Amino acid sequence: MSIRKVSIRQVKAARSLLGWSQDDLAAAAKVSIPTIKRLEASDGPLGGRAETTTKILTALTAAGILFIEENGGGAGVRLRKPSR
Repeated sequence: MSIRKVSIRQVKAARSLLGWSQDDLAAAAKVSIPTIKRLEASDGPLGGRAETTTKILTALTAAGILFIEENGGGAGVRLRKPSR
């Protein structure tokens, strides 16, 4: 999986759409709570180790988050429609 350019704000928005706390994201991504807190304390692109970034994005995507890339209208997130 290639690492997408995702911002901290997109990660926070994704958590909000899912109703997840930082603890929930840490558990789903199998990373430590202090790691999530440290990453979310900054602004800008999601940083950290590539492995950690991949785990976070994979957990959010598996939960139904779609990351919308910057396309002139601004980057964002949306919740995928449930499959029937």
